[in-house]
Amino acid sequence: MAEMGKMNTLEILRSTEQGFYLQGRDSNDILLPNKYIPEGAKVGDEIEVFIYRDSEDRIIATNLTPKGMVGDFVCLEVVAVSKVGAFMDWGLEKDLFVPFREQRTKMQEGQKYVVGIYLDESTDRIAASSKLYQFLNDEMPELSTNQEVEALIYDHNEIGYNCLVDEEFVGMIYNSDVLDKLGIGQRTKAYVQKVRPDKKVDLSLLPSGYGKVDNIARDILSALQQNDGYIALSDKSPSELISSKLGISKKNFKKAIGSLYKQKLIEIEKIGIRITDKGKGFT
Repeated sequence: MAEMGKMNTLEILRSTEQGFYLQGRDSNDILLPNKYIPEGAKVGDEIEVFIYRDSEDRIIATNLTPKGMVGDFVCLEVVAVSKVGAFMDWGLEKDLFVPFREQRTKMQEGQKYVVGIYLDESTDRIAASSKLYQFLNDEMPELSTNQEVEALIYDHNEIGYNCLVDEEFVGMIYNSDVLDKLGIGQRTKAYVQKVRPDKKVDLSLLPSGYGKVDNIARDILSALQQNDGYIALSDKSPSELISSKLGISKKNFKKAIGSLYKQKLIEIEKIGIRITDKGKGFT
């Protein structure tokens, strides 16, 4: 049986002036309008189509592939706002509807939002929601420290970036761990730092542990050796300055210079760091 909001492989049953009729849902065949008929298709062939309701609320098929399907999380742009909700461009002739009650914040035309696409069982219509929690796993995440995951960014605030973790859980990437700005809808590789009691996951863009700090520490030593043994950076320096000079976050800079200081490879001065004789001989 054909699934609404999904790609389906259906048989062409008959040809009419309006288009082909395909094997449908229950006893109702589904129209594939002429403009969506692939060249060379004929009765008896099986073709892959997407099933949805058109602007006249008819169940129809199209050979176009939307930007997302039922069950997907996607970042889409709002193209119109009305009294009943917002409409998003998802690559089909009829825009995707987001009811007001399904908007986490009031949507604005021209802005992009991450939404979950769902089938409204009461109306048999495809819709979207930016209230993502309802689609996620409510169990305690079984994730281990440093486990690699995919993060889908859906919001940014003064603390950091809210994201979906493997499209199952809610996570956070803190601003202090980010060198370059992340975009809404961006998917990026991340690493689990810890799972919090509230079931949210703290993430980092780099794996934690000595290996990361050692690599960064070596880069700092190399930078010191190339700058006559001194760099005017300290743990009080602005994050932007550290990032522009060394290409690392302030958090990782502080970890690295702490490690170097303990190994007596650098001296920490009031407004900078200086390499020691031991550090000069370090390779």
